[in-house]
Amino acid sequence: MTIELILDERTGEQVYYASSPKWIVAAVEPRRDWSLLLTFVGGEKKLYDARPLLEDKCFEPLKDIGFFMLARVEYHTVVWNDDIDLAPEHLWEAGVPIP
Repeated sequence: MTIELILDERTGEQVYYASSPKWIVAAVEPRRDWSLLLTFVGGEKKLYDARPLLEDKCFEPLKDIGFFMLARVEYHTVVWNDDIDLAPEHLWEAGVPIP
């Protein structure tokens, strides 16, 4: 959770406001080129290239495109099964904004 100091337009006073982190994943669309089209909680869309993950032994199952296409959102991030998931902060940082 992010805490921000904002101006309450009704009272003119500054108040603290709790908001969700911008890196929370709201939706994922896996693509056949081993990329993920991500939509974050604020509506921003980014494209994440997952091909570098394929070099890592723990992500080896993702080499099977059928398995890769099973990507889904759980717990505010992208998961494939109980063993394979990606940190939402990483997806936010490494994703390329889609205009």
